[in-house]
Amino acid sequence: MHDASVSDLDSLDRDALLAIYLAQQEKLTSLISAQDEELRRLEAELEAQRQALSEQSEELHSRSERIEHLKLMVAKLRHVIFGAKSEKILIELEQLELQLEDDETTHAEVEAGVERVTPLREAKTRSDRKPLPDHLPREVVTHAPEGDCCSDCGGQLRHFGDDVSEQLEYVPDSFKVIRHVRPKFACTGCDRIVEAPAPSRPIERGLAGPGLLAHVIMSKFGDHLPLYRQSEIYARQDVEISRSTMAGWVGAASELLGPLVDAIQKHVLAGPKLHADDTPLPVLSPGNGKTKTGRLWTYVRDDRPAGIDTPPAVWFAYSEDRKGEHPRQHLHTFRGALQADAYAGFQHLYGKDIYETACWAHARRKFHEIHIVHASPTTTEALARIGALYAIEEEVRGKPADLRLSIRQARARPLLVELRAWMQKAQSRFSSKSETAGAIRYALARWHALTRYVEDGLLEIDNSAAERALRAVAIGRKNFLFVGSDGGGERAAAMYSLIGTAKLNGLNPELYLRTVLARIADQPISRIGELLPWNLADQLKTHSSKAA
Repeated sequence: MHDASVSDLDSLDRDALLAIYLAQQEKLTSLISAQDEELRRLEAELEAQRQALSEQSEELHSRSERIEHLKLMVAKLRHVIFGAKSEKILIELEQLELQLEDDETTHAEVEAGVERVTPLREAKTRSDRKPLPDHLPREVVTHAPEGDCCSDCGGQLRHFGDDVSEQLEYVPDSFKVIRHVRPKFACTGCDRIVEAPAPSRPIERGLAGPGLLAHVIMSKFGDHLPLYRQSEIYARQDVEISRSTMAGWVGAASELLGPLVDAIQKHVLAGPKLHADDTPLPVLSPGNGKTKTGRLWTYVRDDRPAGIDTPPAVWFAYSEDRKGEHPRQHLHTFRGALQADAYAGFQHLYGKDIYETACWAHARRKFHEIHIVHASPTTTEALARIGALYAIEEEVRGKPADLRLSIRQARARPLLVELRAWMQKAQSRFSSKSETAGAIRYALARWHALTRYVEDGLLEIDNSAAERALRAVAIGRKNFLFVGSDGGGERAAAMYSLIGTAKLNGLNPELYLRTVLARIADQPISRIGELLPWNLADQLKTHSSKAA
């Protein structure tokens, strides 16, 4: 074949040979140019990754220095306490403990992200770890290789030793140590060593099992028990776990659970109707030992009152202030009905894609606040008329949307027409500065949004779903303190999303977190949705009933 080609070339004249040469030359030049372009693209991409890693390394270094500084300040204040039991010093120390806790947790979260991007980097050196206490009960789990012969040559396996590692786990009201034993076998045919793979852990090389991690997270975010207090509690069981260690656990767990929080956010914002609310969140202000006021926003998707079995969920978001730009950014992909209070930050959202559904609970509250101080025939009648609307809602709760709509049209609409006429007439009897007149103006100014629920069976009469979500995880605790930083606020919002959604689906939040943390490290990102609360509901409810 080669000789024939050469023979063919020999038969060509000079011009034909030149044309072939130039064509090949052009093809080669084009190929080289394409390769150069691809090389430049890869170099640019590598440089961008190097820059990102460099910035993350600088951030880690900066946080490390800050953590050491805070540790020194805590140590000094602890020393001062022994000399003077000053309440002011104790408060300042508590704030510093929380600030240090947040910094260490953020440090661990960033570090976990860097390790995920560059998994092949050399493992960092770790300080010597104290052995787990001997008094704790041990549960031995043996991981034997699959099969009883060598997978390379088929030779017989001979047991000659074990690889033993220990993991600290938490069960209700007690600790235990799970000892993972992996028998090692040597092949008698080829001397190959065979043993089962090491079991995965929620945190790579971490000491905490999923149950202990879930308990620490739930205690911190669900029960508002700071990590340094948890450390003192565990010490009473002769188990020493420093605040710094637990901060690392929480940071790494936050990184691990991030995709689940993102999936909840996506699910919540995909619905046709949304309940929204916000509440102040005290945040430590670095440098002066005082607190500033951040904001915790809640967005709830719950269609069960309309007889729809779409899983309910709540997504929390944190912001350092209450500017309207935050809900605008949170809801930039949402399309549908937004049920919220009269906060001005929501008003600019309403238009073509998002329409307002106001809350009768807020309108009723205006009259109720006046009534409990100075009851009058007007406030009494207003509360009775609004109460009649709620009585209808009690009857239709959980019914299909079309049935709800027909009942509302037949029974609630006439009551609303009469209520508006009564309010307009009553308003004329009061001074414009009267508080009762103000309550009436509040309702009349939002009348179209307040009565929209009778036009759509999917909508609710009020925004109680959002208020319940906030109360359940954030403001219903007498011992709720504050978060240590803006990063701590974002982390709290993420954990509240998981805890709140688990509760909405009838799950024990701690049991849910334990189950997820036991599986998520090995779960492909494409199947992360399998770990959402409603996809584990049947399994975990059964597990809870058996445990009870």
